[in-house]
Amino acid sequence: MKVKAQRVNAIVQLIENNRVGSQDELLTLLEQLGFKTTQATLSRDLKALKVAKQPDYDGGYVYVMPENQVPEESELSYGDFPLGGILSLEFSGNLAVIKTRPGFANGIASVIDSHGPYEVLGTIAGDDTILLITRETVSRTGVVSGLSLFMPGIRDKVVG
Repeated sequence: MKVKAQRVNAIVQLIENNRVGSQDELLTLLEQLGFKTTQATLSRDLKALKVAKQPDYDGGYVYVMPENQVPEESELSYGDFPLGGILSLEFSGNLAVIKTRPGFANGIASVIDSHGPYEVLGTIAGDDTILLITRETVSRTGVVSGLSLFMPGIRDKVVG
């Protein structure tokens, strides 16, 4: 059996690099790495690491490390999806980058695509970043106006 420090380091890496929604999933992933442990031990490790669960864009929950949790009382809650998941919107030519909370990009891009604003040709989403491709003939203000029709408050997220 590997030592506790190695197991704890593996837990951190697994949570940061995978979408882990339960202790059973995490136990399975740990076992695949050669760490045989009990659920009670895993539970103690998660508590010591101050790991928490946060809402996932699929409607479930995923484990996150403390540094990935950014909600503050002054910010919008996750209940204000999609705007509550958006951190910033920044433009470069006819492209825009939307930074989101971890795990929110795909859901927010889906909301944008389903509303189909004229100003936006399409989106490409990762875990916490969305590339927004805008029409060349539309100004940045026009894009923000189009998004604000279904995301009131988006203007406050614009950088620059």
